[in-house]
Amino acid sequence: MGTLWHNGTFFTMSQEGEVAEAVYVENGLIQAVGETEKLERQYKDRMTSRRDVGGAFVYPGFVDSHLHLIGHGEKLLRLDLSEVASAAEMKQLLRKKVLENKEDEWLFAEGWNENNFSDRKIFHRSELDEIAPDQPMYLSRICRHAALVNSEALKRAGISSATPDPPGGVIVRDHQGEPTGYLLDTATELIKQVIPPVSEEYIRRALMTAVDDVVKLGLVGGHTEDLFYYGGFLRTFKQFQEVIDGKRRKFRAHLLIHHEALAEMEAAGVKEREISPFLELGAVKIFVDGALGGRTALLRDPYTDDPSTSGVAIHTEEELLKLVKLARAKGRPVALHTIGDQALALSLAAIQSYPLADGEGRDRLIHVQVVNDELVEQMTKLPVVLDIQPRFVVSDFPWVMERLGYDRLPHSFAWKSLLARGLHCAGGSDAPIEPVDPLLGIHAAVTRRKAGETHEGYLPEQKLSVFEAVTLFTRGSAYASNKEKERGQIAPRFTADFTVLDTNLFTCEPDQIVKANVMMTVVDNTVVYTRGGDNDAKS
Repeated sequence: MGTLWHNGTFFTMSQEGEVAEAVYVENGLIQAVGETEKLERQYKDRMTSRRDVGGAFVYPGFVDSHLHLIGHGEKLLRLDLSEVASAAEMKQLLRKKVLENKEDEWLFAEGWNENNFSDRKIFHRSELDEIAPDQPMYLSRICRHAALVNSEALKRAGISSATPDPPGGVIVRDHQGEPTGYLLDTATELIKQVIPPVSEEYIRRALMTAVDDVVKLGLVGGHTEDLFYYGGFLRTFKQFQEVIDGKRRKFRAHLLIHHEALAEMEAAGVKEREISPFLELGAVKIFVDGALGGRTALLRDPYTDDPSTSGVAIHTEEELLKLVKLARAKGRPVALHTIGDQALALSLAAIQSYPLADGEGRDRLIHVQVVNDELVEQMTKLPVVLDIQPRFVVSDFPWVMERLGYDRLPHSFAWKSLLARGLHCAGGSDAPIEPVDPLLGIHAAVTRRKAGETHEGYLPEQKLSVFEAVTLFTRGSAYASNKEKERGQIAPRFTADFTVLDTNLFTCEPDQIVKANVMMTVVDNTVVYTRGGDNDAKS
């Protein structure tokens, strides 16, 4: 009937430094936390199993507050360019992929980042044509707010010099007005419309691949946004129901709803927020701007390294207001993708114009990379939670300093300042854009540099303590999904979700954080991953 977890150090995360020897669980819920002998005596008549964690260190289950699960699975299945360090290496990998592809098959690749190249090269379509003259090519940039395509892909989409930029997007052109093959934000949709739809089997395989991967990294759940990109809400939602069924796979998936998926969701009669203990529907996702990498994040002032642009607004101010109003009419909070300070200003104005009703939860502001004092003050007066991605500091610096310039840096990626103002923050990866490993996120929040580097970190005054960093992925993620009274702590009446490591993150050297091994991942009192052993299918 009940399980005693013991022989470890259990960090409750209820307050800093609080630990316990053992935890007693019934029906997937923690009943008591305390000394081993005391719990054994108290529950001896109800205890049916014991779990010895072998002296390991047990944390509330880590949850990624912002990722794209199916996209992460696609990254694992497709050609991954995220670690490529030169244009020559990227070209070599693409040539190899062309030979592996079937004739006329689309060539997809994920994650290229010109900032990793010494020459910052962005391929021209003519260069891609040399690699794949007949196969259409779609190469998603690391931020997923830009893509490279070849002439065959442009041809199939009907994009020419006469094609106007779509609202919220840019078709990059050469000095003669011809498309270069580089597309920004909504301009990528022109290509996606002619890409053959993926099958349900493909969606299922990508999702299974993703879930099976992330549990190995200690994640017990994730707040994910996938329900619009794979042929519509229903066929994607169906795969979540089948893959995360609570039997073959236990994983707590909190699903954001793209605003364009709302109508199909409602027409299908899907209205409940909690579908099962492992699936729940969350806020309405709305993109307000793009990303700093492609200079499409919307800034109040022009980019320092390109004064010709201040970024891209995905929606007009009026359109954004209508979308927030629509979400409110459905009784839902919004999750607004906002990176630049002007995008944040528009986002705050919209949610202030249509405030949440009591009981509707909290609005989510995703990324919040560039802010100012006035915007911070506004946020402190609103029921919002900030979804931050600590790994962006590691990936975006030092080149982001060129984009923003000195004056904006003190208010950029300023996690410590936001926490100091009492704002609630949750930690995520934005996978597949960044590695999904939560230990990398915790390390980045603590050091603000890559492991092995010896400098003091980028904007070192914004470093978090280890407790603050772990809180992002435990209590912070729970707060973001309005589950702070049942998830994110090892405490009575909380879910028995644990991340078990061989390392004490609070006492080890900072660079040892990324070397910690996940010994066990536990969801609903069920071991879903064991290092070096078979997963446990029993509760």
